[in-house]
Amino acid sequence: MSVVDKFIARAKDNPARIVYPEATDPRILQAVVQVKEQGIATPILIGSPGQVQEIARDHNCSISGIEIIDSKTDARLDDYAQAYATNRDLREAIAKKLVRKPLSFGGMMVNQGAADGMVAGVATATSIVIQTATLTVGFQEGLSTPSSFFIMIIPEFQEKRDKIFLFADSAVNIQPSAQQLAEIAIASGTNARALLGIDPKIAFLSFSTKGSAGHADADKVIEALAIARNINPEFDMDGELQLDASIIPSVASKKVQESSVAGEANVLVFPDLDAGNIGYKLVQYMANAKAIGPILQGFAKPVNDMSRGASVDDLIAVSAITSVQAKG
Repeated sequence: MSVVDKFIARAKDNPARIVYPEATDPRILQAVVQVKEQGIATPILIGSPGQVQEIARDHNCSISGIEIIDSKTDARLDDYAQAYATNRDLREAIAKKLVRKPLSFGGMMVNQGAADGMVAGVATATSIVIQTATLTVGFQEGLSTPSSFFIMIIPEFQEKRDKIFLFADSAVNIQPSAQQLAEIAIASGTNARALLGIDPKIAFLSFSTKGSAGHADADKVIEALAIARNINPEFDMDGELQLDASIIPSVASKKVQESSVAGEANVLVFPDLDAGNIGYKLVQYMANAKAIGPILQGFAKPVNDMSRGASVDDLIAVSAITSVQAKG
């Protein structure tokens, strides 16, 4: 059974209510039909019912039985606007204009418990999805940084069986501060345990291993480790570590004196987006690895952003992951 199949199976055991605010995209309609039929989640569409149904007919999608909400006329609009205004210290009239937008309305549904999670991004820029989720859903307690991770499945790693890693952050934070790196690590470790059932061993990556090179960039990684240990002292974390010292036991034994992470890391925290984005794509294409993501993290409830080139299968997979995130 593949990793995606495992997520689908787990989602079916306890399906979440997932809201899709881009209901006029045919891929969304095709995906939610399968999500509902397979029992992965209870999908909720946001859009003009007439327009959504017309697009569904044009693409031979039978969306009968799937709830469609018009964010401009829904009875909850005033309550959501009031809650948004209170949380953001805005005039209610301004809040209402914002919340009438499908993406913001979907976020407020998640915030107010009418949905368990949200999937968006096929017709919206990532920055807008993240900004809207920040303003509506808010952050997980103790965190203030949205970030992302990829689940990377490396075939025959070290000539053994396939191995799963989490790569973070590979899609959101361009130049994260030490505080942000620490929060990325904590969120990634939490997801490694909750989603994949693995004991996280978190490596803060650098071009330096334990002081082998002196530079402000390496110092930032060292500081991030200290902050992360204060946030969650229970997680197994170490740094600064070069990649080979993080994942290859024979290298770790030569470069690192004592570490329960070096050579055994399964959560890799990259120092910036250059490294994270290049790193996951190198592994994906040069090692023929499977990359699942990016999966957003750090929010109080799950919100996931899709590539604008996402396929129907991508949407189904992320819907299953979102459902598992929501029900944990």
